[in-house]
Amino acid sequence: MSYAKLARHFARLGHLRHATEILRWDEAVLMTQASGAARADALATLEGQMHGLLADPQVPAYLTRAGDEASVGRLGPWEAANLREIRRLQQRAAAVPATLVEQTTRAQLRAEQAWRTQREANDWAGFAPLLTEVVARKREQAAALSMALGISAYDALLDEYEPGCRVETIDRVFGHLRSVLPDLTEAAIERQRERPVTLPRGPFPIESQQRLARRLMLAVGFDERRGRLDVSHHPFCGGVPSDVRITTRYDETDFVSALMGVLHETGHAKYEQGLPEAHVAQPVGQARGMALHEGQSLLQEMQISRSRPFLEFAAPLIREAFPRAVATQPEAFTVENLYRVYTRVERSYIRVDADEVTYPSHIIVRYDIERALIEGRMEVEQIPDAWDAGMRELLQLPTGDDHARGCMQDVHWAAGLFGYFPTYTLGAVAASQLYASVVRRFRDLPERIAAGDFEGLNSYLRDHVWQKGSLLESDDLMRHATGRSLDAGFLEAHLRRRYLE
Repeated sequence: MSYAKLARHFARLGHLRHATEILRWDEAVLMTQASGAARADALATLEGQMHGLLADPQVPAYLTRAGDEASVGRLGPWEAANLREIRRLQQRAAAVPATLVEQTTRAQLRAEQAWRTQREANDWAGFAPLLTEVVARKREQAAALSMALGISAYDALLDEYEPGCRVETIDRVFGHLRSVLPDLTEAAIERQRERPVTLPRGPFPIESQQRLARRLMLAVGFDERRGRLDVSHHPFCGGVPSDVRITTRYDETDFVSALMGVLHETGHAKYEQGLPEAHVAQPVGQARGMALHEGQSLLQEMQISRSRPFLEFAAPLIREAFPRAVATQPEAFTVENLYRVYTRVERSYIRVDADEVTYPSHIIVRYDIERALIEGRMEVEQIPDAWDAGMRELLQLPTGDDHARGCMQDVHWAAGLFGYFPTYTLGAVAASQLYASVVRRFRDLPERIAAGDFEGLNSYLRDHVWQKGSLLESDDLMRHATGRSLDAGFLEAHLRRRYLE
């Protein structure tokens, strides 16, 4: 059968992706700085081999014959969906030359490796030429994909992370949020002035933070037989479903950020660990786009872990982890005060530390810039001024020449992830929408969470999202899980309910 040949072919691709993911984790977590150039060459070669498998000239013929098998009922729904996903991946790969893939990978890794030290040094002048090379390669890719797929250049990059999504959808969602967030942010800040908060004072030993993070990630459903937690410059979730790698970063003066970072990445990890094992080596067995992936992490972090019920469960564990801090400042570790800490609204420079009210504004700034870059309406040297203008407009925060807290704070552009940023806010919408559906199913969900029982939540997500892999396309999956298409009104309603009511 042609389908069987395709499945074997893409299983090989899946195994190479497994190796590549672990090498990328190692590059970010353990690799020595002097090893960077050799690792970039090795990963570029692997990426080239994977691209070659995707663009193999035999694949279109196999797809045609497998399509005939599907038309006469010889394939089931999973196999038919796998054909759809293979066809999409093959069309994208065939549009981009293997040499460009390897050139892009090398440029990205050089920029990412340099970013780790240049960001700390606020060295925009040293970083800009490396980013310029990445942008040039991504523009080439976008142009090739645009021509092959018949969509805009930016849509062609966005489609890699959120299949089928277009700027019209983003502009609709972001337009809604642009219209409500400034006033909502100001109202939330004004409201919290009536409810003072006591910020916990450290030091919070890193070993204690690590133990606490592990206890909570296991409690909410992470399977440590198939994953681990480590430290990196930028928190991420990588690896593969059978070997998920979470990273975070710690600060002895602040346990709040690291703990929520771990829980955020645990949301990603649970999705990966919950994907259908029977199809794990095939495209149909992969997660359905990064908007839904970010939806899982934000559901875990924002909807659940920053809620008062969750903190009723977590507060005793937090107090147990930091006895010296509790002894000197017991009022800071009550459930009510921790809830105010974790739902504090504040205009701030750093995206990953932003609260859920201001976070979408950070994403809109990045979306506006990266879209202009790919469409040729902006050059790399203009990024700092555009960043400063966007932050002034949306968050009333000038950045000037503070590039470390400005346009150099994220690794995404160095890593070539153009089109990824919008999925964070699309994911926030999805998280609000999914949570509303779970609450309709389990009316006692807050009581379950306060008792440390997350099985109802996880079972719902497992049945409606995780186990579906890419069986359904994105809009169909949201409709299956929530009964309707993605709707920014759910995020607005959640924010008003938590911060204004």
